Amino acid sequence: MAKANQLIFLYFMLAMLSGCASVSPSRNPVAVVVDAKRAGVMARSPAIAPAPQLPARAPSSGHDADLLFQAIAAAGVEYRNGGHSYATGFDCSGLVAFVFRQAYGLELPHNSRAQSTFGEAVDAQNLQAGDLVFFNTQGEPYSHVGIYLGEDKFIHAPRTGSPVRTENMRARYWATRFDGARRIAPAIVPVDYAPAPKKPHVTYP
Repeated sequence: MAKANQLIFLYFMLAMLSGCASVSPSRNPVAVVVDAKRAGVMARSPAIAPAPQLPARAPSSGHDADLLFQAIAAAGVEYRNGGHSYATGFDCSGLVAFVFRQAYGLELPHNSRAQSTFGEAVDAQNLQAGDLVFFNTQGEPYSHVGIYLGEDKFIHAPRTGSPVRTENMRARYWATRFDGARRIAPAIVPVDYAPAPKKPHVTYP
C-alpha cells in the first residue's frame, strides 16, 4: 500500500508541474476570511440550499495546492460510513468535507447531495484539479462524490472494505454513473493587516 501511495504521489507531482492545479479566475467562489486561527465560514445547515452569489475570486494562492495535497494524503485510509478524519476513516462526503476544511477552513456539509449545491457547475470537458465530481451509485442522483485530480483521475472513499483510492473516470462503471461536477474556489481575504494611515488634519491660527 505504501508503494501504491508513493506512485499516486509521484503522479500528483507530475500533474502539478504540468499545471493541473492551476485555478481559473472565472471560478464562482465561496468567501473565506482567514485570520490568525484560519477561521472559515460557519457551517451550513445540512438542508440543501442554493449557493450564494459572491465576489470575484482573489488571486490564486498556495491553498489550491493544499487541497490536492490533503486529498492525496488521505489515500489508503479505510472507508467508514460517517467517517470524516484519519482517525475515524472516511466516507465519500466526509473525505470531501475534511479536505476542504483542512485546505481552506471551509465547512461543507457531510452529505454528497448537499455538497452538489455549492460552487458552480462544470462540464466534464472543462474539469480542473480540485473540482468535485458526482455519481449515481445508489439509484439516487449525487449519491457519491470524489475530488478530481486531473488526467481523468479522481480520488474518493469508495465503500466498506475499500480504502480511499484513485479511479479513472473513463472506466465504464464511473462514466455511466457520472452526474456532473462542481467547482468551489474560496476567495482568500486576509484580515490581519494594518489600517491605512489617516491624513493629518492641520489647522492654522
